[in-house]
Amino acid sequence: MDNCQRNGCTGKVQDGFCDECGMPPAGTRLLAQVAQMAAGQTSATQRSGNNDTFATGTAATGTGRSGTRRHTSRSTKGSSTRRQALGGGLVSLPPMPSQDPLSLIMANPEVPERRRRCPKCDVKVSRTRGFCGECGSEYNFIPALQTGDVVNGKFEIKGAIAFGGMGWIYLGWDMVLQRWVVMKGLLNAKDEAAAANAVTERQFLAALKHPKIVGIYDFVNHGNEGYIVMEYVGGVAIGGMMKQKGVFTVEEAIAYILGILPAFSYLHANGFVYCDFKPENFMLEGDDVKLIDVGGMRKIGDPNGDIYGTRGYMAPEANDDPVEVSDLYTIGRSLATMVMDFKYGKEFETSLPGPDQQPVLAQHESLYRFLLRATHLDPDQRFQSADEMADQLHGVLREIVAIKTEPRPSESKAFTSDNLFDADDVDGTEKPEVRLLPTLKMAVSDPAANELLRLSSVTDPRKQVVALEQVAKKFGQKSVEARLRLANAYLAIERYQDATRLLDQLFAEDPYDWRISWYRGKSFLAQGDAQKARIEFGKVYFEMPGEIAPKLAIAFAAETKQDYKEASSYYHRVIKVDPSQTAACFGLARCLAHGKDTLGAGNALAAVPAQHSLFNLARIALAKSLLDSEPVLDVPKLEKVAQTIESISVDGGIIHQLTATLLEKSSSMIAAGKIREDSNTMLLGRPLHSRALRAGAEEEFRKAARFATTATEKIMWIDMANAVRPPSFM
Repeated sequence: MDNCQRNGCTGKVQDGFCDECGMPPAGTRLLAQVAQMAAGQTSATQRSGNNDTFATGTAATGTGRSGTRRHTSRSTKGSSTRRQALGGGLVSLPPMPSQDPLSLIMANPEVPERRRRCPKCDVKVSRTRGFCGECGSEYNFIPALQTGDVVNGKFEIKGAIAFGGMGWIYLGWDMVLQRWVVMKGLLNAKDEAAAANAVTERQFLAALKHPKIVGIYDFVNHGNEGYIVMEYVGGVAIGGMMKQKGVFTVEEAIAYILGILPAFSYLHANGFVYCDFKPENFMLEGDDVKLIDVGGMRKIGDPNGDIYGTRGYMAPEANDDPVEVSDLYTIGRSLATMVMDFKYGKEFETSLPGPDQQPVLAQHESLYRFLLRATHLDPDQRFQSADEMADQLHGVLREIVAIKTEPRPSESKAFTSDNLFDADDVDGTEKPEVRLLPTLKMAVSDPAANELLRLSSVTDPRKQVVALEQVAKKFGQKSVEARLRLANAYLAIERYQDATRLLDQLFAEDPYDWRISWYRGKSFLAQGDAQKARIEFGKVYFEMPGEIAPKLAIAFAAETKQDYKEASSYYHRVIKVDPSQTAACFGLARCLAHGKDTLGAGNALAAVPAQHSLFNLARIALAKSLLDSEPVLDVPKLEKVAQTIESISVDGGIIHQLTATLLEKSSSMIAAGKIREDSNTMLLGRPLHSRALRAGAEEEFRKAARFATTATEKIMWIDMANAVRPPSFM
C-alpha cells in the first residue's frame, strides 16, 4: 500500500482511496473528465410528487460569492482524523448485514394520498393520475415499469421498491453481468427526445468513483423516461432505521455522520454538490455508510442545472446557488433530526430548538454549538469544508465519549496543550494567568512561517517584539501569522494598545478569522476585563466546538470574574477529555475549594497524570487540601494523606513540612478524642500512637528547618519542633 500524499495525512491508499482521509491520493478534479459527458445541459423546472422534496430550475445566478469566507483562512483542507471506521475509533457499532433484495419489493406500489402533489406547482392532488386543477399540468403516480419489463435489452425489472423525490425506484437484474441493480427515473417527459436529453445531462455522474458513494453503472432510455442504473446497496437507510427505532443515541448519530463526510470532501474537491442530503439518502451496509441517491447532484456554479432539496433540510441560499456550505447545512440539519425529535419541517424549518426544549442539547453543549454553526442561516458563518466539519465533530464526539467513559486525549491541529508544564511553576497553579493558555500552532502555509519558526528560540519578550516587528514589516499583509504573533508578543510586555491596533487591522482584512478573537480574549483577560474576554473566547468556541482550548479559556475568564460554577463546569469538561491539561486540574481545584468542596478539589488534583511534570506540585497541593479538611478527617482519610505524601518523588522542605503537619494533626486528634490510638496502624512509618506521632513530627519539623532560606523561617520550624516534642519522663 502506498502512503497518502495529502498534506498532514498519515493514511494508506487502498483501492484508490486513502483509508484515513477518504480522498484519492492525488486529489485530481473530475471536471476535466466529464466535460464532454456533461454537454447539452437544459434548463427546466421540476417538482416531485413528494410534498416535502422539491426541485427548481435555475438560470445563470451570478451570486458573486468570491469574496465570502470560503476564500479566507477558515477554509481548511485535509484531515488526518481516521474516519474510515465508523466513529473514528471512539465508538463501536454493530455491522448491518446485507438484505435480500427481493424482500424490498412493494406488494402494492402506490403513492399515499398525503404525498401526491403536482410536479409543477406543488399543489396537493388526490388521484393517482390526471391534470392539476391549479396549473393544468399532467401528473402520474402510477409506476411506469412493471415486473418482467426489460429495459435497454438487459435490465429485467423485478418490481418497485420505493417512491422518491424524482419518481419511482425499481429493483432490476442485469441479465448480462448477473448482478442486482437499482433503477431510478430521471425525468417524467412527454416524448423520447426529452428522456434522451435528461440522460445526457446526468452522464457526468458516471465519473464519480468513491467507496462511500453508490456506484453509477449506466444511463438508459425507456419510452418517454430516462433512468439512472445504480449499484445495489443491500443495507438499511439511516432514515429507515429511525422510523423503526426513533432517534439515535448521540454517539451513534455522530458516528454515521462522520462516516459519510469523506464522501462530501471528495465531491466538493471535484466540483460537485450533493444538494439533497438527509437520513433517507445514506445507508448503513456492513460496517460502513454510503450515499445511495445521487440523482439530485449537480456541478457547482452550473447556471442551468435543476436544484433538488427537501424542506427542513435545504439551506436557504440553495434555491438559487447551492455551494459546498449548502451541503454542510444539510448535514447539520440531518444530524439534528437524528438526535432529537422536533418539527424540523414546520416550526423549526430554518432554526433549532434550544437546550430548554431538548435535553440532549442541554446535556451536550458542544454538540449544540456544533449544530448552531453547521446550520447557521449565513453561509459564511458555517463550517467551510467537510474536512473542517469532520475535525470539529470528531472533537465533539471525543468529549461526549470521554465524559461517559474515560479520557480521550488527542493532539489538536490548531492549539498546543496548555502552558502549565514547568515543575517549579507554583504561581501557575494558584491563579488563571493568561500565559498558561494554549498557544496557537503555526500555519505552515504562511509565507513568513520559516522565519517565524527561527524566532522561536528568542525567549526574551522585548527582543521577541523587535524581531517580530521586523518580520511583520518585511512581509506586510502577505503574512497573517507574523502580525498575529506580533500582537501576542505585545500582550506579553503589556503593550495592549499596540496589540489592539494590530488585531483591528487584521479584523478589517478578514472578519471571519477566529484567531483574532482568541488574541482579543487574551488581551482582555490580561487587562482584567474578564467579561469581554469571556465574549471573545465564546466566539472561538462557536467556531471550534470540538476543541478544548476555548473551553479552558472560558473557564479562565469565568474564574477571574468569580463565576466559580461556570468555571468549574468548563474545567471539568477539559479534564474529562484530557487530564494532562493541568491548568484545568488546578483551576477546578481552586474553584471547588472556594466552595468548600474539599473532596472535589482533591479529586481534581488527583487527576494530574503521574508522568506529568506537575505531578509533584499537584500531590503537594492535594496533601495540603486533605489536611485542611480537619472536620471530616478520620483514620482512613489520614492514611490517604499519608499515601499522597509518599507518592511525592521530590525531596525538600515542603515534604518534611507536610509529614510533620500530618503527624502533629493525628496526635492532636487522638488527644481530642476524635480518633483512637492503634499501634498496628502506621502513618509514614510511625504507629498511630500519640507519643510516636509527636516524636515523628518533631523530627520532621527539624528537617524542614534545614531547608529554610532565611533565619526567620529556620527559627519558626525549630520553634514548632520544640512545641510538638513529647514530654520527657524522669
